[in-house]
Amino acid sequence: MAKVFIAIGIVALLIGVVLHYFPNALSWFGRLPGDIRIERENSAFYFPITSMIIVSILLSLISFLFRR
Repeated sequence: MAKVFIAIGIVALLIGVVLHYFPNALSWFGRLPGDIRIERENSAFYFPITSMIIVSILLSLISFLFRR
């Protein structure tokens, strides 16, 4: 279990470093085709369907690799 927490920490650290030095590196994320965005004068509704499917696939692949 400790190895999993260490791996999660390293991944979070790497993502943080990338976003710190390259803030526009993931600007495409959340604006993919299939993400629903409705903006009105007084409100906004945002539902990132496609982005969350990609996150789910990536997390599933990472989980599969750690289980092997």
